[in-house]
Amino acid sequence: MPLSSLRSYVTIAGRSSAEIEVRRSRFVCDLQRVETEEAAREFIEAVRAGSREARHHCTAFVLGADGAVQRSNDDGEPSGTAGAPMLEVLRGREVSDVVAVVTRWFGGILLGTGGLIRAYGDAVGAALDAASLVVRELRLEVVLEVSHADGPRVEHALHGRPATAVTGVDYLASGVRLHVAVSPDEVEGLTGFVAALTAGAAAVTPGARTWTDT
Repeated sequence: MPLSSLRSYVTIAGRSSAEIEVRRSRFVCDLQRVETEEAAREFIEAVRAGSREARHHCTAFVLGADGAVQRSNDDGEPSGTAGAPMLEVLRGREVSDVVAVVTRWFGGILLGTGGLIRAYGDAVGAALDAASLVVRELRLEVVLEVSHADGPRVEHALHGRPATAVTGVDYLASGVRLHVAVSPDEVEGLTGFVAALTAGAAAVTPGARTWTDT
């Protein structure tokens, strides 16, 4: 799906973990929210460093609002039995900006191809079940320049306006600068709203697009 058509996507609030046991083998899945491939690989190495005695640290991650970056690694398990099913669970749950590491301690009983696929996928599913999910929505950053007299009233009114977030306030010698995040469809409405509050005296400057937790 083209990024331009995306208005929201789902990720996790933070780190989440879950453990399952399959025929004496332990599978511990650690999930982390990340936004770059570098951060994903740093998390993978941190998990690996904390459990080097384990036999495998299999990984998968999905990054980007459109899930464009997808990677997986079997880390010594038979090809396609670990990283791929982990990635499939992330895709199936439609989450992004998430890295999964499943650490396996071998229990002495071979699980076979099907058993491994189910175990690695189930471990990721269990960690996602334990995670808090959040929706990220596309917002446009807008800068409002208003007078000192209008500043407090405009800020208060914006806090009560749906789909509008005041992300910063600067008190300058020339007036008050409000940093606001709104839905891209709401810029025109915001402009009219602020104009009505300030008798047309406010300056409205649209800025960059960003993603915001809602």
